[in-house]
Amino acid sequence: MGFKVGICQFEPELMQVETNLEKMESFLGSVSADLIVLPELAASGYLFNSEEEVLSIAEDPRNGPTANLFQKLAKQHNTSYVVGFAEKTENGIYNSAMLVNPDTSIHIYRKTHLFFEEKKWFNAGDTGFNVFSAKNNIKVGLMICFDWIFPESARSLALAGAQIIAHPTNLVLPWCQQAMITRSIENGVFSVSSNRTGRERNGDKVLNFTGMSQIINTNGQIIHRMDKNEESVFVTEIDPLESDEKDINEYNNLFLDRRTELYKL
Repeated sequence: MGFKVGICQFEPELMQVETNLEKMESFLGSVSADLIVLPELAASGYLFNSEEEVLSIAEDPRNGPTANLFQKLAKQHNTSYVVGFAEKTENGIYNSAMLVNPDTSIHIYRKTHLFFEEKKWFNAGDTGFNVFSAKNNIKVGLMICFDWIFPESARSLALAGAQIIAHPTNLVLPWCQQAMITRSIENGVFSVSSNRTGRERNGDKVLNFTGMSQIINTNGQIIHRMDKNEESVFVTEIDPLESDEKDINEYNNLFLDRRTELYKL
C-alpha cells in the first residue's frame, strides 16, 4: 500500500513558541502527505539556562498552542503529524512528542533517555515505548533523539508492532544518522528521523545541530537524507506493510530467532 511519509527540518528560535509555530505552519501549508515528522522541542528550541525558561515555554499536551495548531493542520490536510514540545503536567515538565491525527486525536510519548542538561530541566519519561495508530491505521512508534543510542528503544517499538518509527531529534552528536540505519535493519522497520538545524546560543552556551534528517527503509537503505543546513520538507511514498515481514530467508526470522532465555538484560 502507498503511504506518503515526510520529514520537516528547520531552525527553531529559542523560546519563541509563536514564531516557531508560524514557521512550521508555513512549511506544511501546501504539503500533501499521510505522516510528517518534525524535530524534538520544535516549538520551543532546546538550549535552556533555567527552570524558569523551561516553565515559560511548557505547554498543556491537549490544549496548548502546539496541540491546537497541529489539530487544525491534521484536520485540514488529512495528515498525521509527530512534533516535539515541552509538556507541562501536574507532576513536572517532560521532553515529549505528540502524534496528532486527522480525527484530532492526540497520543503522547515522553522521552525515556534524557541527554546531558536535559536532566536538569525535564522529568525522565514515564510512558514507556508505545505504538499508536496514525492515518490509515498505520502503526507508528515514537522515540525521541537520545533514545537512539539504546537499542532497546527501537526494539521495544518493533516488538509492539511498529511499522514506522517516528524519531524527532535535536542531534549534536555525529553518530545517530548512521546508527538508525542499523536500528531499521535489525528490526525490519522504517525509521523517520527529523532533526533541527542551525546554531543555538543562550548566554555562554552554544550548540550546533547536525541536520541530515532522514528516512530509512526496512533494509537500512537511505531513501532520503537532507544536508546539514537546509530548511525544507521532503515527502516520499513507502509501503508500511513491508515492516510486517520479518523473514530474512527461509530459515531465519528477525523475531522468531531471538534467544531471549540467554539474554541477560
